[in-house]
Amino acid sequence: MMNNTITNNSPLNLARSALVFMTLLWGATFVIVKESLNDVSSMLFLTLRFGLASVVLVVIMVACKIKFDKKTIAPGLFLGVFLYLIFVTQTIGLKYTTATNSGFITGSSVVMVPFVQKIVQKKNPSKSAVFGCVLVFIGILFLSSGGNSISGFLSRFGTNFNLGDALTLLCAIFCAIHIVYIGILSRDYNNWYLLLIQLVVVAVLSLLGSFIFSGFNIEQVHINFSNYLIFGILYTAIFTTLITIGLQLKYQKYVSPTQAGIIYALEPLFAAIFAFFLLSEKIAMFGLIGCVLIFLGLVFSEAFNSPQLEEARLHGESGNPG
Repeated sequence: MMNNTITNNSPLNLARSALVFMTLLWGATFVIVKESLNDVSSMLFLTLRFGLASVVLVVIMVACKIKFDKKTIAPGLFLGVFLYLIFVTQTIGLKYTTATNSGFITGSSVVMVPFVQKIVQKKNPSKSAVFGCVLVFIGILFLSSGGNSISGFLSRFGTNFNLGDALTLLCAIFCAIHIVYIGILSRDYNNWYLLLIQLVVVAVLSLLGSFIFSGFNIEQVHINFSNYLIFGILYTAIFTTLITIGLQLKYQKYVSPTQAGIIYALEPLFAAIFAFFLLSEKIAMFGLIGCVLIFLGLVFSEAFNSPQLEEARLHGESGNPG
């Protein structure tokens, strides 16, 4: 019986581990992108990042002789547009708000996912997952406070809420929608082409966006091919675009959208850890408390989640593995 339990749970545990690993890669990306943007405009960076990822994926798909599936065009375009909207609203938002506010508002998507799931799938998330979301959100609040009082941070946030904050709030909403629909569409459509179409859509829209941004004086197109920029493009294209989105498409379908959102909320925790070791940025006591709360939110949602429900998702809703 023990062996059967281990065998049955192994795909689910693999899926959770893959999503955590994916989030770890995301956390490291914050430091790399921050340094890379010293040498290139943000929209052009996204064009190069997603464009290179698209080319590499096409080569892999041709080598593997993966047949074209025209049924994936519409859902791929749908996911790709939302993925682009996530990046563009966050990027423009950062022009008008602080990095602290941006991180806090983007992280709030974790509490939006259960509501989007309820609207889209007509399903109520488990109580443990909802409580985990609350813990994670409070943790993000502590992590975003910058070592100051929570009340002071919320007071400044409420008083100075601006266009950048509003755009970043839209980013959080788009994140929540994207998470829910990834879980739905990745079960029924070829994952290879869902991935490729998303990458191409973001690359093309980012290229168009770079010229539009320049025309409206939001951001001038510029690039300086430094060694670090080349490294940043290669790393983000392969590891935190091609691999991470591929893992998300392959494995998120095996957990609930709410649990996936909680796992993705580990990103600021990992980002703080990488910033500490790579950029020597100190983590204040409030930040440490936030990290602990985020981790506890993940542990609580997993420890009290019903394995039977997840196994039902695993075996009854997996669909086409692509």
